[in-house]
Amino acid sequence: MIWVLPLVGLIGFEVVADIFAKEYSLKGGWPLWFAAIAGYIICNAFWLYALKSGSGLARGGTIFAVATAITVVILGVHFYHESLKPLQYGGIALGIVSLVLIFWE
Repeated sequence: MIWVLPLVGLIGFEVVADIFAKEYSLKGGWPLWFAAIAGYIICNAFWLYALKSGSGLARGGTIFAVATAITVVILGVHFYHESLKPLQYGGIALGIVSLVLIFWE
């Protein structure tokens, strides 16, 4: 399961890039834009390494998408005061269940 480490790097840089993108959307400025683009480029390098290390496209892609979505939802709610509806909380719960099922062997 060596592929988990680059996948964690992928998720981390994606989240950082998403934060820079959100800050750019709020404040503007080329430095934030470049920081977001750089973060996305770095996270894709981690994605290539995760695939090469055996994450698999289906499993790795699902873990990346769900884990990133859950993380940025938490950040959006807590730091940017975005709101969610009850049904959306249910979607997050299902995402967590999907991660548990993917790792279940």
